[in-house]
Parts: sequence; C-alpha cells; structure tokens
Amino acid sequence: MRTTVTSTHIDDYRQNGFVLVENLLDAGEIAELSAAVASGVEAMGNRKIVGGHDWKEGDSFYDNVFVQRINLWKNDAVVKRYMLGAEIGGIASSLAGVDLRVWHDQTLQKKPWANPTAWHLDTPYWSFDSRDAISIWIALDDVTLQNGCMYYLPGSHRLVGFDNVDIGPNMGDLFRLYPQLKDIEPIAIPMRAGSCAFHNGLTAHAAGPNMTPRWRRAMTCAYMPDGSTFNGKGNILTAEQIARLTIGDVLVDEAQNPLVGVAAGVGSH
Repeated sequence: MRTTVTSTHIDDYRQNGFVLVENLLDAGEIAELSAAVASGVEAMGNRKIVGGHDWKEGDSFYDNVFVQRINLWKNDAVVKRYMLGAEIGGIASSLAGVDLRVWHDQTLQKKPWANPTAWHLDTPYWSFDSRDAISIWIALDDVTLQNGCMYYLPGSHRLVGFDNVDIGPNMGDLFRLYPQLKDIEPIAIPMRAGSCAFHNGLTAHAAGPNMTPRWRRAMTCAYMPDGSTFNGKGNILTAEQIARLTIGDVLVDEAQNPLVGVAAGVGSH
C-alpha cells in the first residue's frame, strides 16, 4: 500500500479541495479489500448501517443511486485494517493538515444502470461542523465516465457553508443554495481500481449514472478533525449515543471515533 503523498498532492488538495492519488493499493490488496467488502455487504442484507439503526434499502430514487452500507469496519477486521490504519489515516492527515478520527466508512456501489448522484456536500450531513473534514474514495473497479466516476468543483470548499441538499433526482439543486458555484467547470476523475481520491467535506461533488451492465464499486471513509464537537445532528449516531451528548461536547468516543492519523505523518501516533 502506498503510505505517502507528495507536496504537490498536498498543495493540490488544499487549493482545489480534492486530489487523485494513483495506485494506493496493489492488485493483492484490491482483491483482499474487495472480498472483505463483498462479505460485509452480504452479511448486512438490506440493512444500511452496522448497529443501532433500522435503516434499510428500499425503492426510492436515492436507493437506486447506489448500494450504501455503512460502518463495515465494526464487523470486519480487514476493512478496519485498511480504513482505520496508519497508512490511509496518515495520508489523510497530511493532506488535511490536522489530526483525524474516523467518522464512518461506507461502500458505495452503483448497480448496472444506476441513477446519477446529484451535486452535494458531505460535512453538512454529519454531527459536527468543520472546514477540515476529509474523505477517501477508493475505486474497487476501474471507474470511467461511462460507469459513474466522480466529479468535483475545484475550490468550492472555500465558497460554501453548512447548508446542504438531499441527493435527489435534480442534479443541480445544490446551486440554488450556492449560486456562486454554478459557473465553475467540473473536473471528472476516472481512475483505475486501487487508485483513490481524497476530498474535503465541503467540496461539491457528484457522480454520473452507471451506463453499463457492470457494477461500479467503491470503498470510502470519512474522517473528522480531532477535537470536533457535537452540533445536534444525529446522522449515524444511535439514539443512545445522542442521549449522552450535549451540543458542544467533543466527539471522542473511542469505540465510535478512534484516532486514525496525525498531521505529523504516517505511523507517528
């Protein structure tokens, strides 16, 4: 597994709000992580999240954007080793410039002929407000313009706040909230299996439909800056977890949000 990024990667990430990192995983690692993700998805059935919720996949437009399964790391040691390991955690911290804790992982898998993913932000869905949250998006299959690659609006992370839209059938709903984004030229990020993109939680992003008879599978993980505080949104937290929190409390539950990377570099924690 790749364990470092260059100063160019860091500069590009901070300027644009996203960066492509090629060849994060080798062929054996792609196969290992893909098998673990497939096993985890199969074990969950139509439940969307591990533990504490009754979120289930249905027949809505959103449910036909992608198959979404959250917090696989809690049930699978292989997924945990990759998504919470010092290698990816260290790279993410180097890019973001802050110490990080896991927020949640998720696999996002577009079925054949799946709907597009409308423009949206990530951080406003979450239980904390930060301009430094970061996600990794790892391609488990070759990702192309035809099967639903990611698109980003460069620099958008500096132009938005914490209002957001749902991922629905209208691709451009986000631009009603943030008209300043609508003239930015999007950048498509096709990539080979094993490569990845990192993006800031406030970077506007979207994905096209899957216009092929094959699956497009990705494994992702969101990381929050260490010291982030509860903003009152439930998101993935259980009712029991929410009941223990007051707005402003620091999110430091080691069972839910372990430290995964520090800005000083890989493995220094």
